[in-house]
Amino acid sequence: VRGRGPGRSLGVLPPTSPPSLTPPLVLCLSLQHLILFLLFVGPFNCFASYSRATELFYSLNEGLPAGVLIGSLARDLRLPTAGGQHPAAPQPPLSFTLASSGFGEQYVHLDNRSGELHTSDVEIDREALCMESSGATIFGAAAGAVSSSSLPSSESCLLLLDVLVLPQEYFRLVKVKITIRDVNDNAPRFPVTHIRLSVPENAPVNTRLAIEHPACDPDVGTNGVQTYRLRDNYGVFTLDVEENEGGERTPYLIVMGALDRETREEYVTVIVAEDGGTPPLVGSATLTISISDINDNCPQFNDSQINVTLYGNSSLGTHVATVHAVDMDLGSNAQISYSYSQKIPQPSRDLFHLNESTGTITLSSKVDGDTPRLHRLIILGNGPGCIPAVITVLVTIIKVMMRPPEVVPRFIANEAEGVVYLKELEPVNTPIAFFTIKDPDEKSKVNCYLDGDGPFRLSPYKPYNNEYLLETAKPLDYETQQLYEISVVAWNSEGFHVNKIIKVQVLDENDNSPVFSQQLIELSIEENNVPNAFLTKLHATDADSGEKGQVSYFLGPDAPSYFSLDKTTGVLTVSTQLDREEKEKYRYTVKAVDSGFPPRESIATVTITVLDKNDNSPRFINKDFSFFVPENFPGFGEIGVISVTDADAGQNGWVALSVLNGSDIFVIDTGKGVLRAKVSLDREQQSSYVLWIEAVDGGDPALSSTAKITILLLDINDNPPLVLFPQSNMSYLLVLPSTLPGSPITEVYAVDKDTGMNAVIAYSIIGRRGPRPESFRIDPKTGNITLEESLMQNDYGLYRLLVKVSDHGYPEPLHSTVMVNLFVNDTVSNESYIESLLRREPDISIEEKQPQISIEPTHKKTESTSCMPTLVALSIISLGSISLVTGMGIYICLRKGKKHHRADENLEVQMPLNGRINLHMLEKKPMEISNI
Repeated sequence: VRGRGPGRSLGVLPPTSPPSLTPPLVLCLSLQHLILFLLFVGPFNCFASYSRATELFYSLNEGLPAGVLIGSLARDLRLPTAGGQHPAAPQPPLSFTLASSGFGEQYVHLDNRSGELHTSDVEIDREALCMESSGATIFGAAAGAVSSSSLPSSESCLLLLDVLVLPQEYFRLVKVKITIRDVNDNAPRFPVTHIRLSVPENAPVNTRLAIEHPACDPDVGTNGVQTYRLRDNYGVFTLDVEENEGGERTPYLIVMGALDRETREEYVTVIVAEDGGTPPLVGSATLTISISDINDNCPQFNDSQINVTLYGNSSLGTHVATVHAVDMDLGSNAQISYSYSQKIPQPSRDLFHLNESTGTITLSSKVDGDTPRLHRLIILGNGPGCIPAVITVLVTIIKVMMRPPEVVPRFIANEAEGVVYLKELEPVNTPIAFFTIKDPDEKSKVNCYLDGDGPFRLSPYKPYNNEYLLETAKPLDYETQQLYEISVVAWNSEGFHVNKIIKVQVLDENDNSPVFSQQLIELSIEENNVPNAFLTKLHATDADSGEKGQVSYFLGPDAPSYFSLDKTTGVLTVSTQLDREEKEKYRYTVKAVDSGFPPRESIATVTITVLDKNDNSPRFINKDFSFFVPENFPGFGEIGVISVTDADAGQNGWVALSVLNGSDIFVIDTGKGVLRAKVSLDREQQSSYVLWIEAVDGGDPALSSTAKITILLLDINDNPPLVLFPQSNMSYLLVLPSTLPGSPITEVYAVDKDTGMNAVIAYSIIGRRGPRPESFRIDPKTGNITLEESLMQNDYGLYRLLVKVSDHGYPEPLHSTVMVNLFVNDTVSNESYIESLLRREPDISIEEKQPQISIEPTHKKTESTSCMPTLVALSIISLGSISLVTGMGIYICLRKGKKHHRADENLEVQMPLNGRINLHMLEKKPMEISNI
């Protein structure tokens, strides 16, 4: 079966399906037979479902886009569709459902009606999803139920899906296996970018060397690594690939030509790995082939013979000749030693000394009359494992018949056994010795000169002949050179010469001061150190010798007493614990003094930085902070600044502040320590807050401290008085005409949630309507309404009083109004009439007069006295009650909330219309007033 998707084709294995039940048999039964049939077949339904299971195999490439058709389950299972073999018989619609939500189902989309299976939006990456297991790769919703033996090949990667086919007539469980085919979407890659191999230079042709870092390719089959090649083989290398039983390919480097390290010691090329995809993908790495040395070269001399002439009067140690051989190898393979051939006679060996390492030949014995004139010295250059190289040194000795000149020294400076001793501080032109030149052959002319390096000068001492003065030409320095060996040479005109070797020993003087290795010694130590902690070991050198160069160490006078310096070893210690917060920097001097006379010294500076440790907790300026904030303070406004310090430095001194409780309402700015409220605060809901602030530093481990924050909300006049009685503008009260003047009729009762003057309430009548409305008066403090004048026959009727309830808030008072209805009559004969009057809009003119409350004395006798003492007393009482009222604020608010809730349940009060009413018997809400 071939399934096609957009842009490519998908190979699908032939599906297998068991014979399906014949639904027409069931459809032809009558309703009664159908019920009996279902009752009979129902219990065996679960057993039948196992026999309906089948498997379908599909395959597709990895990396396909969404919507590519994988296969049609209805077609591949040969299920009947609408308009099939029995078009007259109605067929129920087929339904295809994934049995479980497994891992593999995110990569496919199943059409529930048509049964078509497509790729989903999630791209399939075979290398990322498939895990190697027993040579196969399996994953999916039911991967554990499939064995690797059932897979088509050892490189298979399967998506396993369980699909349920409904309705019951076609019910079956379909196992869908989708093979993910590999696509060449990965290039070979070497695990390292530079591969090094070492090949001995004597490696024979066809030598094979395994490259230990082969390339890897996540793709499989032919898409994996297939071949390797060299970008440049230099004509002497090639590559071969071997494949093991597991299919892994390993490249081998093969030597195709002769190698010579002395010609070329390294080859640098690029190794390329290529896979078998179309087009093929490649990866590369640098390959360096080093040619290792073997001992394939022997020593060689450039000449075969050297001719040398030597005078018979030559002094001992005279240089005769130097032989030099060359070996092209490296290291120990190129080591050369020199020796005489066994053919050399012993007299020649005794006369000439050969240095085995340098090949230098010097005169080691005096030449006398019996010494042969010609010496043939055969010298061998020996290398490891080599035949020696041979060179001949032919030495011809010219015998001197005349006697050479004679040099006679007369020392001025201190001399012992041929060694002259001079102090290094001797001035220039210090005389050392006189030399007298005696020539046995007075006919010859004699020249005298110095041979050798040194700050010396040999000059004729006039007016005498053959007298020469040896003196210093430059200052002497023991620290530069301690011993000089010079030669006074006398040479006559006949070619004969003689030399007198003089040794000059320079004596040391204390002319050098000790020198510190560093003039500025910078040290650091963590605070809270252990006592006698080691800081450093001072080191100073003195170029003088002996006791003059012995150095002792001392602390300078500016060093604190708790620092110690060992005189001999220079070990610097501190005897006490250092505290960075007390002092962070120390700077003082140290001295190095030698043992000369007089002693010399030098000074260095020591700076010690005490490093911080997190040994100080953050510290609040106060343990208790109190802030007074007006209520309705805007959100994220600045409530106050919390100051905190940490004596530590750096990260140990970084302090972060956080609110431990109430973080849903309050937040703190860590950088500035500003406390803010996220929302506006209402004193009537909560009058104060107690917060705990934690300060945590940045040390490891971190240290912390806490502080208490008390926030008190100051009252603002934001609540108008709330009238609790009367509860409705439509309620009324019957007033009998026989009521005596001064009698209480009713009252207006209101409360204010604010405190202090914001909650002091005043009552006033601002509007009246009725036959004689001025007959009623309201008490501005209590709200009691009383009858002022006797009622007459003409005063009967409805009186409407508009009462204004106002507080004394600042900066502007708030108020509420309520209508008080009074019906003057002997009885109520027509309630509907009264109610109609109440429903009419009252025509009341508003009196522009603010209610006034004065603090009146309780006794009439004190009316003439001043109210100032009373105000002072009230102020003292108010100030004394601040703390008490603040604590009771929360409790009062809670009580008010409950009372207001009960008051709102019924806003109207049914007043009795007949008989007198004792208003004081009614339940009244208490008026709560605070002075805050």
